[in-house]
Amino acid sequence: MLGGCSRSIDIGLPGGQPKAAAMTPPVPSKPAAPPVNEDLKTASVGPNPGGYGNLGKPDLMYGAMSDNGFRLPAIPAFELKVKHLRRLVVDPTGEAPGTIVVHLRERHLYLVQENGDAIRYGVSIGKEGFVWSGRAVVDHTRKWPTWTPPAEMVKRKPALQKFAGGQPGGLDNPLGARALYVYKDGVDTLYRIHGTPEWRSIGKAASSGCVRMINQDVIDLYDRVKGKGKTPIVVVA
Repeated sequence: MLGGCSRSIDIGLPGGQPKAAAMTPPVPSKPAAPPVNEDLKTASVGPNPGGYGNLGKPDLMYGAMSDNGFRLPAIPAFELKVKHLRRLVVDPTGEAPGTIVVHLRERHLYLVQENGDAIRYGVSIGKEGFVWSGRAVVDHTRKWPTWTPPAEMVKRKPALQKFAGGQPGGLDNPLGARALYVYKDGVDTLYRIHGTPEWRSIGKAASSGCVRMINQDVIDLYDRVKGKGKTPIVVVA
């Protein structure tokens, strides 16, 4: 116990003379550590027998990283709910491998794998009045995308007028490090699966309909679907 009293014991020396009690130096006090979610000890997916890569300890999955000239800060995983951390799970969707499934009520995104597995990510979804569901495809993807607010959003929030021509990619860009563009019947839905600098919104209904992910997670998802054609996506309530 730090800062407690220490008791020494005289063990005796040859000749019957007692050994002098050793003085225990005071232990300097330490600043209080941030609260740690004890469940994180079990959050790792372990040996990763399927070879899925980039799955494991939260401090590794969500550590600081350099990407395309930007330095993404580490995400304090202990501040997140364990269910919102990236992990390998048994696929609950029944969809074909390669399909992205967004479960709105759970605040989860699944990427279905072979052999009955799925990679699960925590997400933020649309606020009431902005949610959507159905089947579509990820038509294309972008790294550090430009964000252009839709006209109706600019109308609701006139301060966004300065970005009517587009906000370049960067750490403060609302689309984060990656964006997956959702199309239906060849038409842009204006919905995106994208990263966000607002990682504390994960698990909440906070967006204008897009699916937000932690930047480290959306990079992981992007790397798994890029170059694989039009990825099917299913959004369910």
